[in-house]
Amino acid sequence: MNPLSAIHRKFARVQETGLHRWAARGLFANPTVPPLNVDRDELHVFLAVCDHYEPDWGRPAANVAIERARRWTERYPIAHGDFADSLGRPPQHTFFYPADEYRAECVDLVAELCRQGFGDVDVHLHHDHDTEESLREKLLDYVELLSRRHGLLRRDPETGKLIYGFIHGNWALCNSRPDGRWCGVDRELRVLVETGCYADFTYPSAPSCTQPSRINAIYHASDDGQPRPHERGPRAAAGFTPDRDSLLMIQGPLAFDWGRRKYGVVPRVENGDLLGNHPPSLARLRLWLNAGITVAGRPEWRFVKLHTHGCKPGNLEMLLGEPMQRFHRSLAELHKQHPNIRYYYVTAREMAELVALAERSATAAPSIESILGRGVANPCL
Repeated sequence: MNPLSAIHRKFARVQETGLHRWAARGLFANPTVPPLNVDRDELHVFLAVCDHYEPDWGRPAANVAIERARRWTERYPIAHGDFADSLGRPPQHTFFYPADEYRAECVDLVAELCRQGFGDVDVHLHHDHDTEESLREKLLDYVELLSRRHGLLRRDPETGKLIYGFIHGNWALCNSRPDGRWCGVDRELRVLVETGCYADFTYPSAPSCTQPSRINAIYHASDDGQPRPHERGPRAAAGFTPDRDSLLMIQGPLAFDWGRRKYGVVPRVENGDLLGNHPPSLARLRLWLNAGITVAGRPEWRFVKLHTHGCKPGNLEMLLGEPMQRFHRSLAELHKQHPNIRYYYVTAREMAELVALAERSATAAPSIESILGRGVANPCL
């Protein structure tokens, strides 16, 4: 084998996984956030599960897709209804339902689950070779459909416009794949803001070539006419007022897990993905917290945005079964042992509202209850 060819293949593989964009930063703790002392520090942990919810995953027959959604509606309250966070709220789940795989029967089922107080619905979209105009039309048509047909989404109290959270299919936000596939719109941020997107929850995407160089951050990105504009922008901070044309970017954790090593040597990647063979645990929670995803000036507020594909069979069984229940029990026990650590189950929208609350509160400690209430989850309206 030609040594140069082998090196070239290895380098190409690194580029395909996006490792070269973030690995150096992932080796170290977030320098902008002080380290945690779980025995002493007051800590408020916000947990949001953002599901790339695709009942049609694998292109099944219609009855199979509908049955997947039905299982969620029937089993979620039974599996998780007896658990509660530090405010007495049950576990929350945000269903990012893909516009390109829309099935009315499935959306009706998850909308019913949300109305019972277990979560929310937002927008997911796989698209390819779009223009700004065609993308704008797709998004506006879909959010109107979710609102009119299913009673989902909310309206901005000031403008009356429908608002939505967003996850980009195939991770290719702002046409970020080198080959230009699965998007087509360089100025996607502008389209999202204009159509009512309140925040993007796409990343991290590692291992993927779409992975941004910026990791473990909450910030405001604007269309600046340059490639990959979603990687830049001022960090969310107490006392900071973002530009009206910017989009809030809420990233999940991305780090190396030295406790899980390939071949006993190479650390595996922790990217906040909840998988059937890698469910949530307190060991993973420590990594998520150490990622230090905060609003500047509020280091005691830790934002943990997780993701999953909840309709893949192995993931579905984990999320609706004993592995997820075990995690809920572990959280309760952690709080019992460390009362200074409080945890909150939140939807994607609530997480974005908490960021905005922290930014508005430059001096006094903001009231979490003003967003989350006490003992009652906010149902879909």
